[in-house]
Amino acid sequence: MIKLHADIVGSLLRPPELLKAQQDLAGGRLSASEFAAIENHAVDEAIELQENAGLEIVTDGEMRRQSFQSQMTSAVSGFGEFDLDVFLWGDWHDERGVHRKRRPRRLGVVERLQRRRHLSADEFFYLRTKTSRIPKITIPSPSLWANFWSPRYSRHAYPTLDAFLADIVAILREEVVELARRGAAYIQIDAPHYGLLLDPRTRSFYERLGWSLDQWLALGSELDNSIMEGVPDVTFGFHL
Repeated sequence: MIKLHADIVGSLLRPPELLKAQQDLAGGRLSASEFAAIENHAVDEAIELQENAGLEIVTDGEMRRQSFQSQMTSAVSGFGEFDLDVFLWGDWHDERGVHRKRRPRRLGVVERLQRRRHLSADEFFYLRTKTSRIPKITIPSPSLWANFWSPRYSRHAYPTLDAFLADIVAILREEVVELARRGAAYIQIDAPHYGLLLDPRTRSFYERLGWSLDQWLALGSELDNSIMEGVPDVTFGFHL
């Protein structure tokens, strides 16, 4: 007998109420406690949706994030100034055709990274208390953060891409250990940049940072393995 397994990648569309609350919080029209209640409600609804669909593994819908990877920039200082486009540049396709977003020109880590709090541990803790299903938490692949290293703007903080990614790995490794300590049994590593390497235009951007395609596949995998190795009782999944 074949048993099928299904769970969502991680993110769900944020409801209009949450999007408005984010704007109101930024504009000073909503208190932090009022916003937290609205955000928690959005997470609760995301969990309920997945449970009603019969999924055995659920996420919090990533309702607390701007992007699937933004928990890093929210919890760690040193990345400099940026907006949402930093996570969305490239070609996007819909029924109206292709929409092209440029990578922000001045993007680049500007200081040594300092973790101010855990990235996803609190997200996981809330999720775990709200479901009897298997809670899944997602974290970004280390080499995905090459997007934030610039030969022009980052060298005074990190002379090389390798030095920058070493600190990224250290932060993510600490996060995985903390998640496991809190009982996480299923952690997903988001690594869509591996697929982007198939596109010659995107691949050229990554190769200009100093690694060849072969290095991106080999060294990138080594970095992924380094945050997973030696963590017992945790299943790791990949989002490619």
